[in-house]
Amino acid sequence: MHTIQLKLNDNGRGAFVIEEGNENNLTVFHTHVDDKLKGQGVASELLSTMVAYARANNKKVIALCPYVGAQFKRHPEQYADIWNQTWHS
Repeated sequence: MHTIQLKLNDNGRGAFVIEEGNENNLTVFHTHVDDKLKGQGVASELLSTMVAYARANNKKVIALCPYVGAQFKRHPEQYADIWNQTWHS
């Protein structure tokens, strides 16, 4: 049996999570860039910030977001340390 916890941020948003041992998963559902910011590298900045957070906090990323998933697949060597590729199997 797994332990399921509700984790909320200061705004009351969050998720139910299952943590196995020392491996914590960070599920990325969506990367949103406002229309007026598109084409300025903002999605890349969001990805870089998320990756830095995952590394600093020993998280494994479950990439449900199409953009993040595509970047992870395009550059697997860059994200091998944080990409939870076994989650879908």
